[in-house]
Amino acid sequence: MKLLRHWWRPGAVILLLVCVPGYVHPIDTAGPAHLEATVSASHQARSLQPGEVVLLSVTASAPATAVRGTAFGRDVWFAQTEDPAVWRGLVGIDLNAEPGDYWVTLRVTTADDLTVESRYNLAVVSKAFDTRRLTVDPNFVNPPEEFGARIQREAQTVARIFRRASPEKLWSGPFRRPVAGEATSSFGRRSVMNGQPRSPHSGTDFRSGEGTPVEAPNLGRVVLAQNLYFSGNCVILDHGWGLYSFFAHLSRMTVSEGDMVSTGQIIGHVGATGRVTGPHLHWSVRLNGARVDPL
Repeated sequence: MKLLRHWWRPGAVILLLVCVPGYVHPIDTAGPAHLEATVSASHQARSLQPGEVVLLSVTASAPATAVRGTAFGRDVWFAQTEDPAVWRGLVGIDLNAEPGDYWVTLRVTTADDLTVESRYNLAVVSKAFDTRRLTVDPNFVNPPEEFGARIQREAQTVARIFRRASPEKLWSGPFRRPVAGEATSSFGRRSVMNGQPRSPHSGTDFRSGEGTPVEAPNLGRVVLAQNLYFSGNCVILDHGWGLYSFFAHLSRMTVSEGDMVSTGQIIGHVGATGRVTGPHLHWSVRLNGARVDPL
């Protein structure tokens, strides 16, 4: 990742440090540094590839009252850490993001009302996802026409949820797996059914027996708990800042829309509802609209 350009208002100079795992590229400007900004990949990220998450960390040498950002055309939310000088936010790289350079913009406002903006080039590299080819009953691939209106209506409902971003950060600490079962279907895998390419797998499937309790991976608010045609009984948790968890194919749900759940709280049980061939848990994660790897 490289810095393409930086600029500053008169009397304000930015010291920019851009880094990814194993590589650090500091760039200094002449004069006193009022602010220092660090952009780095999350320590768990394998690379700046589709499906990954980027940690944006901003350290202000002058007291900052607000940090704002945008990436991939969406707002990036920032919050102060235990160190009041450090602000952090998350950016998701969507599953279908093309390789290339993308702008990340930052705007930092100091206590004396000085606003400094900078732009970074986030260089996304390509990633090859697995492809599987299946021959199945055509009725399983193409749902009956009479369900078309329901499918469209449900898709619009879910899309509206994922377009929203709650300004409050609800999650706290690390995320955990919702079940202990083995992950059996990899994120991003493409399927070709009866010779027809299908949408890539936007989540991770876990092998779990019918009735296995499903635990919330972190704190969140239940924004959907209902039966959908493709996903069966499903629950969507809003973790704040545009970060959502989606759980599908549950045998039953133990939470209702509007509930606040804590990390580890049971939200439902593994099942085989919806368009599936056997019991398992599907877990997908959206971050500001981007489909990212739950693992």
